[in-house]
Amino acid sequence: MTKASKQHFPPGSRPLPIIGNLHILNLKRPYQTMLELSQKYGSIYSIQMGPKKVVVLSGYETVKAALVNYGDQYGERSQVPIFERLFEGKERGIVFSHGETSKTMRRFSLTTLRNFGMGKRLIEDRIIEECQHLVGSFESHRGKPFEVKTVMNASVANVIVSVLLGKRFDDQDTQFLRLLTLIGENVKLVGGPRIALFNMFPVLGFLLKSHKTVLRNRDELFAFIRMTFLDHQHKFDKNDPRSFIDAFLVRQQEEKDTSTAYFSDENLVALVSYLLRFAAGTETVASTLCWALLLVMRYPEVQKKVCDEITKVVGSAQPRIAHRTQMPYTDAVIQEVQRFADILPTSLPHATTTDVIFKNYYIPKGTEVTTLLTSVLRDQAQWEKSDTFNPEHFLSSTGKFIKKEVFMPFSVGRRMCAGESLAKMELFLFFTSLMQKFTFQPPPRVSHRDLDLTPDIGFNTRPMPHKLCALLQA
Repeated sequence: MTKASKQHFPPGSRPLPIIGNLHILNLKRPYQTMLELSQKYGSIYSIQMGPKKVVVLSGYETVKAALVNYGDQYGERSQVPIFERLFEGKERGIVFSHGETSKTMRRFSLTTLRNFGMGKRLIEDRIIEECQHLVGSFESHRGKPFEVKTVMNASVANVIVSVLLGKRFDDQDTQFLRLLTLIGENVKLVGGPRIALFNMFPVLGFLLKSHKTVLRNRDELFAFIRMTFLDHQHKFDKNDPRSFIDAFLVRQQEEKDTSTAYFSDENLVALVSYLLRFAAGTETVASTLCWALLLVMRYPEVQKKVCDEITKVVGSAQPRIAHRTQMPYTDAVIQEVQRFADILPTSLPHATTTDVIFKNYYIPKGTEVTTLLTSVLRDQAQWEKSDTFNPEHFLSSTGKFIKKEVFMPFSVGRRMCAGESLAKMELFLFFTSLMQKFTFQPPPRVSHRDLDLTPDIGFNTRPMPHKLCALLQA
């Protein structure tokens, strides 16, 4: 590596002493600042988050080139202070672990989830069971306004819970609802301005407080998981594993005499926590479905076309995955909801595994790299009406569904979301099951044109709290 190339670091705004570029950063929605900076500095630039330099990759061509063509070089996870505290600085789970721990846990998780029907008819039946519970819950409000977030989270979470634990929880189970509240509160806090400051200046944690709430919630969540899997330890039959936890315990016994500690109790707790929060999209899928209902209320002509297509293809039968290829408009609406909702604007931070020369810039080993997924989903060079909800983005002139490589809400490459196939099934089945039964309208005296499409603040972009009316179709 020549001296000249080492000095050719991506450009960026001049940082101030100690605080870096904090003075120009919108801490509530940092991705908006990053988008603005990409307009000024191009698709690769740097920003200083306190004392740490971060490289930002923006736009479809650059993000794809980095994560696909340079997947190994960008394949590490950055060490983010709040996530290091969450897992006490140890190598645990999938998403925030590093090196061999990440590879081993990811391999085990994907294989085990497939064995328990992920992507198969078995998991489809479990999702449909939850769809029926959700429809029943919506019916119980008899057309009166209600808030959907809690029951939506419960229904989506129950799909992965049934795989992890081998059972589902009642939607009104207080312990289950508490679990979902803990997850939801942490997702909101981790994406908030105080945790952003904590990640830049961990030494100021005693002033910021929010990270203490996150850690308290973690302790309660982990205690629930430990209690659950300890119960499994007493009951499970190693010759007949019936859940993800059972399969982990079998593997733990098989590897107890090896020198590695991949299948430790601590890793199980972290893994189950990860699968509940991230891979299974407990929050992301539920948030996307809440966006979907908000958007079909905002655009009633879209809602009518979806309902007409469901009636034509499915009739009164239960929608199934096999119907998807016959429903191009509905499929286009779901993908446009994902694009427009932009659930994870910055994805999770990567880190370089080695010194990298990328598009004539030098990026040293260990540099934190942010892939700005919002810049891909809103790339004006790729989408005709990038800032508008427009299902035609995914339709040909003859109404056929178009699969687009630029559509990457689950990211791409080595660290892409492990639960993508499950999330796609859930989105289609939950959405079509609800649209088949109900017409969605704003509460009385609220015009559909007045519905607020501004995203809430958090680690993912949820809709602002709102109520809706679910009217049974005739």
